[in-house]
Amino acid sequence: MINEKDIFERLRNGQTIPPGDPQAHKMREASFATKNLLVQMNNSADPAEIRALLSKITDSPIDESVAVFTPLYINYGKHTKIGKNVFINFDCIFLDLGGITIEDNVLIAPKVSLLSEGHPLSPQSRHVLVPGHIHIKKNAWIGANATILPGVTIGENAIVASGAVVSKDVPDNTVVGGVPAKIIKSIA
Repeated sequence: MINEKDIFERLRNGQTIPPGDPQAHKMREASFATKNLLVQMNNSADPAEIRALLSKITDSPIDESVAVFTPLYINYGKHTKIGKNVFINFDCIFLDLGGITIEDNVLIAPKVSLLSEGHPLSPQSRHVLVPGHIHIKKNAWIGANATILPGVTIGENAIVASGAVVSKDVPDNTVVGGVPAKIIKSIA
């Protein structure tokens, strides 16, 4: 039996979405609406216009201290929350159906992927959508080409090295790197 709650509420609550869910069309429709706004945003060179369009995409205020170098790709948008003084560099990908929270003073380098949704390993259930909230805490720095997987929290002041694939939480004040990411050192 399919849960009668709205599909976006279920995703926000971390509930899996089975194939054939009667509300799956809502995800696709929302994604296409977001894509229309992304086309405008990614073709703008005006920082204020970029922030205004990102505010529409996320359905939340974007502080004037936030800098986004486009293009930025988001599949939904309304489950992304961005703090103050955040810098997002070129070519980042946010899959946010599971939720993405970016706190104040975060640096996100080029080609970072924040993937808050995935699928089971089993081929028989591979089409199930499994959400997992990503939380990036204050003063974190995500290096170029890093990938953050569903359900991961990046700790305060933490650094994710370029090219890392992060599948587990990163403690505060640490540097992680590698595939899969492991703690390299603590930050004094």
